[in-house]
Amino acid sequence: CVSIKSSLKDDDSGDHDQDQGSPKDSEKEKTDEEDKEQNSSKKKVEQFWRFYSHMIRPGDLTGHSDFHLFKEGIKPMWEDDANKMGGKWIIRLRKGLASRCWENLILAMLGEQFMVGEEICGAVVSVRFQEDIISIWNKTASDQATTARIRDTLRRVLNLPPNTIMEYKTHTDSIKYVFVTSLTLPSVGGPAQLAISC
Repeated sequence: CVSIKSSLKDDDSGDHDQDQGSPKDSEKEKTDEEDKEQNSSKKKVEQFWRFYSHMIRPGDLTGHSDFHLFKEGIKPMWEDDANKMGGKWIIRLRKGLASRCWENLILAMLGEQFMVGEEICGAVVSVRFQEDIISIWNKTASDQATTARIRDTLRRVLNLPPNTIMEYKTHTDSIKYVFVTSLTLPSVGGPAQLAISC
């Protein structure tokens, strides 16, 4: 399991004006603050791409591997406060498509193409022997309008055919599945060990 965790911090190297003045000055300060925010975001994206450009692409991995890309402060775990009421869209891909789809998904997330505010938590690409799986995690599974918007944007940015099967699974259901599966596995020669990665 490979976790992509890049600490993207603001570079606060700008000048600060602290004099009180006319309303025009406050408008200028507001514009200056917006400019700083845009520059900070641009620096974070540039830093991420410097890191990403040196990584192995999902399609070049062998065996059983996962890449997790989550917002700073959010862990790729169902139990994380940002994830526990959420869910994920799951798309199963035939071999050979994961690298392109993963990069398109990352670009869409960085470019805020999903237009759902802070609802997106992160994304996972899972490389398996016969297929690859891409999933995008969101905070609120009960918000059907938002989950539908994420689905539609995902279909568009990944350029998926209309007949592509997309599954939405709440994290609560994922936890129940793991719990029930662990209770029903037969044990031969000792206790059953279960490792499920969804």
